[in-house]
Amino acid sequence: MFARTISNRLPAGIAPIAKGLVAYGSAEAATRIVRILAILVIARRTSPELLGTAALALTLFELIRVLANAGIGQRIIAATDEELPALCNTAARLFWAVCLAVACVQLGIAAASFLIWNLSDAALMLAVLSGVYLCMPPALVQVFLLMRDGRLTTTARIGATQTMADHCLTLALVVVWPSAWAIVLPKLLTAPLWTILTRRARAWSANPAVGYAPVREFAAYGPAILGSELIAALRVNADKLVIGALLGSEALGLYYFAFNAGLGITLSFVTACNTVVFPLLCKQEGDADRARLFRQSFVLGLVLLAPVVAAQALLAPFYVPLVFGAEWIEAAPYIALLSLAALPLYAGSLIGAWLRARKRPFVETRLAVAATVVGLAGLAIGSTYSLAAACAAYAAGLALIMGPAAVSHLFASTK
Repeated sequence: MFARTISNRLPAGIAPIAKGLVAYGSAEAATRIVRILAILVIARRTSPELLGTAALALTLFELIRVLANAGIGQRIIAATDEELPALCNTAARLFWAVCLAVACVQLGIAAASFLIWNLSDAALMLAVLSGVYLCMPPALVQVFLLMRDGRLTTTARIGATQTMADHCLTLALVVVWPSAWAIVLPKLLTAPLWTILTRRARAWSANPAVGYAPVREFAAYGPAILGSELIAALRVNADKLVIGALLGSEALGLYYFAFNAGLGITLSFVTACNTVVFPLLCKQEGDADRARLFRQSFVLGLVLLAPVVAAQALLAPFYVPLVFGAEWIEAAPYIALLSLAALPLYAGSLIGAWLRARKRPFVETRLAVAATVVGLAGLAIGSTYSLAAACAAYAAGLALIMGPAAVSHLFASTK
């Protein structure tokens, strides 16, 4: 109802974006309540060192999982009605092949972690989490068809349901079993829920009678989008590996807590913006309409995001001890500094949607590489001084690349 009211008050072109962002925002608000409760319990029931073990396993998992984002779904979204059935048939096979390959990669890294680096706990967690890839392929075609259909409210609801189930299960496990496993295991246990809900929301099954599109149909999107997604994952996950290597597991635990209590909250909105805007940009008939929608989307998202970032940064010293306990007060400045990184990450997300819709994904890849290199370099250099300097340098490095890029693409879209 609220999303419909907002849509009716906005220009027709931007109304679908507002509706999608409101849908994802509403879902995110519901999950934030549960997430805060989970973080609160984790903060009071675990130590930074224990949290660091879970952070290492989950960081490696998130980095490896990006290999499954091979641009297959984006090709479905951008498909014409005529080519869609055959593309979906091929995509279903490709999803299985890619996910099984990624599962093997993760098992290999788990074995190396155990045999070479003696990280027995993290290795076992990685091996267990490889089961997630078996739950993904049965519903991947369906979820991208939902996005193509513009049913973003449905995808937002499904994602929120799984996330809330994850947080609730984490909360319950941490209470009865305060260990790193209590944080990691819910990722696997809630994966089938996403599969079931997605398949119920969108009916689809392979139809051999319409044939199969050649694999080369996915080549234009696949390598570039995989590269961009991998670099983006490095940008928001490799930072934890750098902190752990340079400052130790206790500092990693503090950083991981600060990341989840600050940037982790707004990062979901940043990702949602790309999810909402990309299908709508693809549907625009001309470059002028696409450029206008890009500018409107950028401004709308920024208006929604900036106040949240400001509140996180300015109020962290007050709400951190109140909500999470006095023992986490030292994490307040890290939360404030990391929250600022949401703004350049948002710019990168919208620019990525813009470039993909214009069939220029390799430009996005180059931009992602530059931002990641500069951001992680700043983090590493800052780590030689302090954890606070590392957080500040990370956000500044991202802004140094994404700020000028945003200005350039916004002005270029007016020509």
